[in-house]
Amino acid sequence: MTPSELHYPDDATAPPRDHARSPAIELIGVDKRFGTVHANRDIHLVVEKGTVHGIVGENGAGKSTLMSILYGFYHADHGRILIDGQEVTISSSHEAIRHGIGMVHQQFMLVDNFTVLENIILGAEGDRLVAKAERRARALLVRLARDYDLKVHPDAVVSTLSVGEQQRVEILKALFRGAETLILDEPTAVLTPAEADHLFRILAQLRDEGKTVLLITHKLREIMAITDTVSVMRQGEMVATWPTRAVTVEMIAEAMVGRRVLLRVDKGPSDPGRTLLAAEHLTVKDGRGVTVVDDVSFTVRAGEIVGIAGVAGNGQSELIEVLAGIIQPTAGHITLAGEDITGLDPADLRDRGLAHLPEDRQRVGLVLPFGGCENIILGYQDDPKYARGLFLDWKAIAATAKSVFASYDVRPGNAFLRAALFSGGNQQKIVCAREIERDPSVLLVGQPTRGVDIGAIEFIHKRLIALRDRGKAILLVSAELDEIRSLSDRILVMCGGRIVGECAPETPESEIGLMMAGLGDTAGERSERRNQGATP
Repeated sequence: MTPSELHYPDDATAPPRDHARSPAIELIGVDKRFGTVHANRDIHLVVEKGTVHGIVGENGAGKSTLMSILYGFYHADHGRILIDGQEVTISSSHEAIRHGIGMVHQQFMLVDNFTVLENIILGAEGDRLVAKAERRARALLVRLARDYDLKVHPDAVVSTLSVGEQQRVEILKALFRGAETLILDEPTAVLTPAEADHLFRILAQLRDEGKTVLLITHKLREIMAITDTVSVMRQGEMVATWPTRAVTVEMIAEAMVGRRVLLRVDKGPSDPGRTLLAAEHLTVKDGRGVTVVDDVSFTVRAGEIVGIAGVAGNGQSELIEVLAGIIQPTAGHITLAGEDITGLDPADLRDRGLAHLPEDRQRVGLVLPFGGCENIILGYQDDPKYARGLFLDWKAIAATAKSVFASYDVRPGNAFLRAALFSGGNQQKIVCAREIERDPSVLLVGQPTRGVDIGAIEFIHKRLIALRDRGKAILLVSAELDEIRSLSDRILVMCGGRIVGECAPETPESEIGLMMAGLGDTAGERSERRNQGATP
């Protein structure tokens, strides 16, 4: 489908314009290449003042490149940038800030061992004794805490803050530097639902005060909830701009991918077989002696997906890591197809048919300086298919990488490109391909679609269902409750490091939410009450 084939609503040919004032941002004919990769193709974009303008597209569509040009990280090969109607040249982030543009990146630009206050004034002290800047920053923190409920203590060390709090520090930093336009790149990729809701309240307040927000996201529900205008990019081109009120999620998804996208998981009933993975009274204590997994027991059978729901930080991550052999249990046992595998390391577990798709692809799933082809065999490099004695068979590795890149639509298709240069969603495809294509008997999955666009989500979901239908056992952890409910055949709910209940995927979200908060009944309590004839 070409841009001309898109179906525009009658009132959606352009966002509403206020002709009494210039747009906050105009990009005219912006073009950018990286070698053979044409990242941005003749981009035209108008962003009105005092609006939240969403920019969506598949991973690798060119969204982040475009915003990096606006923020001065990259310089366009061609094109013009207008701010408040005046043409400007932005060759560095310092110039972008001087023109009133701030940016909050996916990977936060904070110094972990500095305080909130020190991070906010870093590089903008304006006084040798920094006392004046420090007073300004404190005053700003107090005002923003009052106006936006941004409760971040100015003397707190950044490393002690939650991810949501660190993001607020980034927003504070941009506002302190006088940002009138704020760019946020996938801001909810690492936030809990509650933190995301809090962020959107902040963005709505900023908009109401006349600030302009550019929101890069792949989550279409967020686009519908918070934006005034949405622009869609595909393969480096801007293919549509609509008022959000005039479009549907289905229209945006089709424009992003170039075809109709299935927005729900299409799966038949499961046919569970024998138990392949079992945990018995599993307990894990962290380095401080705090129990993070508390006496957990469960099974996962062949041909089923068991989802684990829970608010982040309730032991799900540690449970996956202990099952994958990354950390050791304090007590309890783990069995794989009836064999005790407690304490085995990840290499031994891979040899026995247990694969792990880690929730942190960059820290655990990839070696970022390595090429895509090296990462495709990471952990499996001793396979006779790829190894000849002490040497690797690079021809075989390249052939595998080329085939997998094509099958998983990894973009760009250059398997020798360093992993660090792929977008987050394409990095995730590389990790998924490596683990799924080994055809494991048991797959541990952590956050499979975090930071992944809608087309890739559909693709990954189909692969997981296909694996289940081939009789494999899958344990799934996801921060997205919709994803848990859509993919899972059974759902276990964790709270405080314990499994507090089990429920079916069709269980109302509100009921699962109460269990996640430790306020709902356990499955056993509900069953006992039904057996006694009480009202559930």
